[in-house]
Amino acid sequence: MLSKSIEEALNRQLNWELYSSYVYYSMAAYFDSIDLAGASQWMKSQTQEEVLHATKFYDYIVERGGRVVMDSIPAPKTEWASPIEAFEDALHHEEDVTRRINDIMNLAVSERDHATQIFLQWFISEQVEEEASVNAVVQKLKLAGGSPGGLFMIDRELAARPLVFQPPAASQAD
Repeated sequence: MLSKSIEEALNRQLNWELYSSYVYYSMAAYFDSIDLAGASQWMKSQTQEEVLHATKFYDYIVERGGRVVMDSIPAPKTEWASPIEAFEDALHHEEDVTRRINDIMNLAVSERDHATQIFLQWFISEQVEEEASVNAVVQKLKLAGGSPGGLFMIDRELAARPLVFQPPAASQAD
């Protein structure tokens, strides 16, 4: 059974993960608007990962006898001055997610909730990967220094990131 404070913290994080998905969808739309399909693909994959993270929180809350509470999702930013600004925002967002997960872990430690500590360990490891992945793109964009050719090459590389799940194919009328 979850304590009230742990349940509330996990619900806040579940809703933050859904917000994160919204943030990355907004970034995907920005990249589509400037014809960077690879960066859009990368962000769409990130969006799907965030939904899966929210699902993990949802399932854990239910499994521990808690009540999932859905909250409103604020509108994300929709415009960036450049691709590097968008990826820098993504990096800052991931750093914020890491801080939030660590805060929940600190709460679980203080309440001696060992099961939640074990559950959160996966997210702590995942955040190391998330930050490193976004930072790698930021560093490549910095190296490209605004070069259209460099940006084109990075965009092609970003397009290789697969979607977590594929949307159904559009049906075609004969």
